[in-house]
Amino acid sequence: MVTKLLSSIQAWTSNAITNSRTGDSWIGITHLKVVLFLICLYPLAAMVWGLFTGQLGANPIEAVTRNSGLWGLRFLLITLCITPLRWLTGINQLIRFRRMLGLFAFFYATVHMLLYLGLDQFFDWSEIWHDIIKRPFITVGFINFVALLPLAFTSTNKMMKRLGGRRWKQLHKLSYFVAMAACVHYLMLVKADIRQPVIYIVILAILLGARLINNYRQRRSSLISN
Repeated sequence: MVTKLLSSIQAWTSNAITNSRTGDSWIGITHLKVVLFLICLYPLAAMVWGLFTGQLGANPIEAVTRNSGLWGLRFLLITLCITPLRWLTGINQLIRFRRMLGLFAFFYATVHMLLYLGLDQFFDWSEIWHDIIKRPFITVGFINFVALLPLAFTSTNKMMKRLGGRRWKQLHKLSYFVAMAACVHYLMLVKADIRQPVIYIVILAILLGARLINNYRQRRSSLISN
């Protein structure tokens, strides 16, 4: 039953999500990317709206800072979901949306960092450095943002060609470390109710487990075929 359902979804999506150059589909990749782009901007719009309408509580700056970091983590996990979903459904077109989702993870992480630097520390670099050294969750967050930079800067096709496919893939395995560090950063930030960060940790563990299982199966198939 499940297999038939997945096959039906794959068949429908493969026909519906096609390259718009064919002109045969009522939904083209370009149109879907535009829709996805607008959806990805919604959290930012909601935060700005909440900030100007006073819906973010007694400390709106802290709320926006925390929410932007949380959305960075969410988009990072969504990005890591793309490959397992492609394995599960066989819908290879999903890979076309991974770069945009990853860049939105970087975007919200950048907003999170700028809010901390500008509105929390007022760009007082000596105080920022002291904060990084003194507070472990700030240390983890700062290291995590630095680790995100090469992933964002090498996300283009041009950089992929310059690095070569193999080296590019090796570099982008850094995304696993970034996701783990982001979960740890969030867990260290929360002082009382840790249920939400634990949920994200469990999701990340499942995603990493799926990759390990897939790698094991590939190696096993390779050994059998040889």
